[in-house]
Amino acid sequence: MTAEIIAIGSELLTPFFQDTNSLYLTEKLNELGVDVAFKTVVGDHRDHLTAAARIALGRAEILIFMGGLGPTEDDLTRECVAAALGRAVHRDPELITQLYTRFAGLRRKMPENNERQADVVDGAEVLPNALGTAPGQWIEHEHEGARRYILLLPGPPHEIKPMFDEQCVPRLRKRLPRRFIATRVLKIAMMGESDVDHRAAPIYRRFLDVQTTILAGAGDIQLRFSARGESLQAAQARVNELSGLLEDEFEDHVYSTQGESLEQIVGYYLQMRGANIAVAESCTGGLLGERITRVSGSSRYFVGGAIVYDNEMKTLFANVPPMLIAQYGAVSKQVAEALAVGIRDECRATIGVGITGVAGPTGGTEEKPVGLVYIAVADGKRTEVVERRVPGDRDRIRWWATQQALDLVRRMLM
Repeated sequence: MTAEIIAIGSELLTPFFQDTNSLYLTEKLNELGVDVAFKTVVGDHRDHLTAAARIALGRAEILIFMGGLGPTEDDLTRECVAAALGRAVHRDPELITQLYTRFAGLRRKMPENNERQADVVDGAEVLPNALGTAPGQWIEHEHEGARRYILLLPGPPHEIKPMFDEQCVPRLRKRLPRRFIATRVLKIAMMGESDVDHRAAPIYRRFLDVQTTILAGAGDIQLRFSARGESLQAAQARVNELSGLLEDEFEDHVYSTQGESLEQIVGYYLQMRGANIAVAESCTGGLLGERITRVSGSSRYFVGGAIVYDNEMKTLFANVPPMLIAQYGAVSKQVAEALAVGIRDECRATIGVGITGVAGPTGGTEEKPVGLVYIAVADGKRTEVVERRVPGDRDRIRWWATQQALDLVRRMLM
């Protein structure tokens, strides 16, 4: 079984809104053993929406339309899906009564155009909406000899989620063959995508029944595995077998096997060691501290730190000698090391982290170009400093620097 999710609304085709409902629906469909093969976003345009519905009918068994069930002229989902199915639409008098009753309970007069929400595709089963005025619809349809399940659902997240969970999932469970999808995620720090795939491909190619996806981020690679089976245990066993082989291949480059973030893993290690951490950040502007403290309970191991853009602040808060800055420059291995040692001492922390660099897009020179960063980690016995030249824009450089810092802390604690 495959599904297609169609998000409807011209606002979703602008830079200001995004579809988040499909993420939730995908998770729920996967739990039923259904793969989401396509996701489509369509504006409020009659011809475009009808065409998208016809295309979806030809390539997926389950079609979920989200949005476009309101009372306004641009809410076209009911009419367009009906046209794609070759069916008519009728106005349900019982639904009209329910709508008027709902508005009366709110002590409001219902506008006449709300009656459009009582339009039902012929043959559809109405899905009541306790949290809004737009009911959903469940349609079963034969297309070229194959059964299709078509769901028309409201767009607001607080309406679509309970409707899908309470009314659609039980119906799908009765009609679908029992299949299960097991998943696993390995997260790898500070390796390139091509390097990871070069080493991983000879292993995952042997598992034809496991789908492997590689996602690359700034200083982070995710290997995502999924397998289908008649039981969750059988599917999970195949995913775990492949995951175990790749864990052996990449060893300590793997920082997470259960979906945890790098900052979570660092927090686990700090607590296991009874250690704490302080940070002195220049080019990252507090991003490292923000990442550490986004984890609940981080007050147990995060002491604090300082954002030290100005050279005087480097001296004031991290005790960096002014002569050191004058001799080597603020962006240097020596200053990064002094930041890590100084903030550790000033905060009386187990571990200190210092970051300095040129995040851009301005401020770079031939000797010290944009993207040059130095990251240092000190634990009182040793100090490790790395120099990196990171391509990309300001946000990517700053994120990458914090990723490198967290990975250095992880390795030091290991």
